[in-house]
Amino acid sequence: MAKVILDAGHGGSDPGAVYNGRQEKDDVLRLTMAVGRLLEDNGVEVAYTRTEDVYDTPFEKAQIANREGGDFFVSFHRNSSPEANQYSGVETLVYDKSGKKLELAEAVGRELEQVGFRNLGVKERPGLVVLRRTRMPAVLIETGFLNTDADNKRFDEQFDEIAEAIANGILETLGLGRVEEPSGPTTGGERLYRVQAGAFRQREYAEDLLHRLQQQGHPAFILYDDGLYKVQVGAFRQLDNAVRMEQTLRRQGYSTFITT
Repeated sequence: MAKVILDAGHGGSDPGAVYNGRQEKDDVLRLTMAVGRLLEDNGVEVAYTRTEDVYDTPFEKAQIANREGGDFFVSFHRNSSPEANQYSGVETLVYDKSGKKLELAEAVGRELEQVGFRNLGVKERPGLVVLRRTRMPAVLIETGFLNTDADNKRFDEQFDEIAEAIANGILETLGLGRVEEPSGPTTGGERLYRVQAGAFRQREYAEDLLHRLQQQGHPAFILYDDGLYKVQVGAFRQLDNAVRMEQTLRRQGYSTFITT
């Protein structure tokens, strides 16, 4: 199974760029977690260098990634310029322009351009520790300029599209297609694959499992059928995506099977 390490830049005592009270560390943590949820929902194993407001040095972040191991390391940042509203757009940074890291960087740039950002292209930054010290293809994404009002407006108003664009760039580079948003329990006659995590005669037991799954970011729901409250996750058009979701849930300790 594919695995990706996601790094929310800065954190804790290091706010990153600051503009009118807005802090880079907060924007990128929110974006990192949103992209991670999309990847997990589409069958990718995700590990994070941080999931809360804490600080680790770039070298420590690289060490975390190397311990976890993975197909890609993706670091999330927002750019800044000497003067407010001086520049606008996204760029992706790599150690050098070669291999899978360049392929991923270009894919993410193209996807973000489709959202409406100006694509400033791929830049080499061999001096950045998180790009130099990680032992897997690594990309750093600068998602717009924090001190440019137009980029902030786009970041806020199109946040979900931006997260999906980055997830699509990662998924396509991994050869896993594009984001397939799990729908709810209604099929409308269409054949959909779901992952069942439990079935109970008492609804409160089903609700306990439902809440646990949802707290972990899984698109779970309850379906009442044949006298049982069935707790299921996702509704996938492609069997492969359901299989990846089932594998993720099994690694987390759930007893699951795929149903339609």
